[in-house]
Amino acid sequence: MAPLTDEPLVLGIETSCDETGVGIVRGHTLLADAVASSVDEHARFGGVVPEVASRAHLEAMVPTIQRALKEAGVSAKDLDGIAVTAGPGLAGALLVGVSAAKAYAYALGKPLYGVNHLASHICVDQLEHGALPEPTMALLVSGGHSSLLLAPDITSDVRPLGSTIDDAAGEAFDKVARVLNLGFPGGPVIDRYAREGDPEAIRFPRGLTGPRDPIYDFSFSGLKTAVARWIEAKRAASETVPVADVAASFQEAVVDVLTRKAVRACKDHGVDHLMIGGGVAANTRLRAMAERRCEDAGITLRVPRPKLCTDNGAMVAALGAEMVARGRAASSWDLPADSSLPVTEPHVPGAQREPDAHDHSAAHDHSHGHGHSHDHVHELSKQNLYDA
Repeated sequence: MAPLTDEPLVLGIETSCDETGVGIVRGHTLLADAVASSVDEHARFGGVVPEVASRAHLEAMVPTIQRALKEAGVSAKDLDGIAVTAGPGLAGALLVGVSAAKAYAYALGKPLYGVNHLASHICVDQLEHGALPEPTMALLVSGGHSSLLLAPDITSDVRPLGSTIDDAAGEAFDKVARVLNLGFPGGPVIDRYAREGDPEAIRFPRGLTGPRDPIYDFSFSGLKTAVARWIEAKRAASETVPVADVAASFQEAVVDVLTRKAVRACKDHGVDHLMIGGGVAANTRLRAMAERRCEDAGITLRVPRPKLCTDNGAMVAALGAEMVARGRAASSWDLPADSSLPVTEPHVPGAQREPDAHDHSAAHDHSHGHGHSHDHVHELSKQNLYDA
């Protein structure tokens, strides 16, 4: 293993949704993970408002970057590259991050790396458990994604096996929480209520688990509707809705399908490691069921700590550092923000960069020793909600 000082030092910027994340890593070592979240600004609307998220990113960007540099104890001029989420995500929110990354990279004369949000969720596990096995099987579950991915090379080869055909798992959690009047975001609060409920109290449907259904795809829209109708029937009959039991039974249906299909994918493809990432990976029942089923199947489970599962800059920096370490091409200055960037594109090199008098990155040696505040900027991460 190379000395720590020989590993690339990279700053990562994540703005795909409602959290402004800035992380700094050196190789596989996390130095800083600063997050400014606008989640409470969206709570009153029952979901993320894109325009509100974009404005919050603008206000939080500079102080969050400064906080990350201070936490890491490094200077911006010491960085070996700037990585940023280029997609997928909310278009306006992505634009803020990409614009900021371009500005910092250009001003500092550092290479720019536009990376994929989903591939970043996989790569972040390297900060916790070391280098990813190749290939890696990944189950990514969040408010916008429910995907099974096979990654022979996280920087260049990520293959989708299955995905949601309607609601993502996290989206279903939010919608069920809304029907139960539990607030937003729904994942953490349903997780808490479920701990006091009976997961077998109500047998809710398991979508796409029939013999003729796609074996790796997911569907949670029917489950969400079934839960809503069950609750409506109780209320129409003037009966008390057992919130804890509903939460536990709904959650059980979701994690049952997720873990069952993930373990099957590992067996079918001869992969003995399963990585779970994304915001829903912070769910305690998902972690417990995945651990049991993987152990029974002889599969090694890798799940980052909850704070690294939700959107963060550390995951972007981790993938950026891997790009530098493997000599992947830097992105060009016309790097776009692509709200529908496919997972098959772990990074976006763009057209050949044309060096100019201000751009020192063409001569930058990647092998060297890698070598004001806003009171209303909220530093509350979604992880705090799970700890509440």
